[in-house]
Amino acid sequence: METQFDADVIVVGSGALGANAAYELARQGKSVIILEAGVRIPRWKIVANYRNSSKKGNYNAPYPNEAWAHTSYDEAYIDNTGSFDFRPGMLKLVGGTTWHWAAAAWRYIPNDMKLRSTYGVGRDWPIDYDDLEPWYGRAEVALGVAGTGEEDQRGQGGEPYPPRSTPYPLEPEGKTYLFQRLQTRLREMGYNFIHEPNARVTAPYDGRPACAGNNNCMPVCPIGAMYSGNVHVEHAEKAGAELRTDATAYRLEKGEAGRIAAVHYRSSTGEDVRLTARYFVVACHGLETPKLLLMSEVANSSDQVGRNLMDHSGIGLQFLADEPLWQGRGQIQQGGIFNWRDGPFRARHAAIKHAPSNYVPNTAVAQRLLAAGVMGSELDRRLRDEASRWVDISTVFEMLPSPDNRVQPNPDRQDALGIPMLKVHYEIDDYVKAARPVAMNDFRNFVRGMGGEVVVDDTGWQNRDHLMGSVIMGADPADSVVDGDCRTFDHPNLFLATTGVVPASGVINPTLTGVALSIRMADTIAREV
Repeated sequence: METQFDADVIVVGSGALGANAAYELARQGKSVIILEAGVRIPRWKIVANYRNSSKKGNYNAPYPNEAWAHTSYDEAYIDNTGSFDFRPGMLKLVGGTTWHWAAAAWRYIPNDMKLRSTYGVGRDWPIDYDDLEPWYGRAEVALGVAGTGEEDQRGQGGEPYPPRSTPYPLEPEGKTYLFQRLQTRLREMGYNFIHEPNARVTAPYDGRPACAGNNNCMPVCPIGAMYSGNVHVEHAEKAGAELRTDATAYRLEKGEAGRIAAVHYRSSTGEDVRLTARYFVVACHGLETPKLLLMSEVANSSDQVGRNLMDHSGIGLQFLADEPLWQGRGQIQQGGIFNWRDGPFRARHAAIKHAPSNYVPNTAVAQRLLAAGVMGSELDRRLRDEASRWVDISTVFEMLPSPDNRVQPNPDRQDALGIPMLKVHYEIDDYVKAARPVAMNDFRNFVRGMGGEVVVDDTGWQNRDHLMGSVIMGADPADSVVDGDCRTFDHPNLFLATTGVVPASGVINPTLTGVALSIRMADTIAREV
């Protein structure tokens, strides 16, 4: 008699990666259950929370922070033991952290995926760019990516690159005045500005309205023009998938022949549930995925689960230009300077990306002036002037995987369900530190090229919220957690849909790559179930 299962596939996590995997499986006729630790909340409520909040700079504040489903800014959630305060802005709710990402949708370039072979540092992916390219195209269609295929995304001013088999589904938005002026003036110094492909639609698309330039992509797009994972949760449900909220997975149960037999989850009411399936997809973010595996004592024959944690840890520059640029109109970010994305220098120091931020700077300017004792009519005059000339550059560095940078279940802190929270150890390595003087030299050039006055010439190390490496992909089960299909080496029916599989970080946001890998993974599972 055939064993009865609760579903063909259970997906743990409802963020962009898990939701896309769930939709593809449900669309292909598979029975799917999606488990989400957090709750479902409508967009209007998040927007109202943001409008009513006094914490405008805290992008997690408008979202639920439940005692069993914490946002990462909850002080108890992450216990840092390294010198770097690793605290990325992760959420737990239906749709996940893409509710407040900035929608950057870059592809890795071929050399990013062969870093060890090309430059002798870091690790290679076990697949190459051509293997993933068709799924990049499908991911761009799923997210509604607006971009131009006419630029050399290496930042070297050459022919269009990387190779594409399909065009972007949507045309790019118009350039903001800030972007135009920085591009024009800094181009004379040899800096190559590249438009950022992004998942903010420029025309009605998949039920989403065209972007209206509200400028608060972070913490929430008020109209839903920017993609968020709840889009594909809803698509998956319409295709037949079942969503269960308030369902925190805490154990994967091992069965016969190395297969995973069941997942156990707990609700805030204390209910414990065991669900069986033919296949399991863990699609929590890059900290929670390894935590679940470690608590379950699965997928870790390599001892690499939770290790090799990477972010694009970066620094920033703030200055006043000699002309009004009016930062704060249009999308919150639009592109960057990519001169240091690829080249032989990567054998010596990290790749670097500089991105002008485009948030409304009034609060930052006012805080600076008040701290300097500026008051009354002078405060009003200078606020108007300096807010118009404010420039904020956000710089990121390529990270290398290190087994010492790791996340583990915290034995000393538990959430309201009695489930361990997180302990993180993270350090900035010499490869990144060697790139910092290069970035600082660029900062001096930016200020000089814009006739600027420095406000902050180096913010110190900052989080960039791009979690990678913690369940690392590779060709060898001795030093990797998953193979090139995102299948765990130890369990043939356990797959991981998380940017935590990324083995070489490059300098671009990994979300599009994660979605492409998830769709590719779903195709693999659908053939086998």
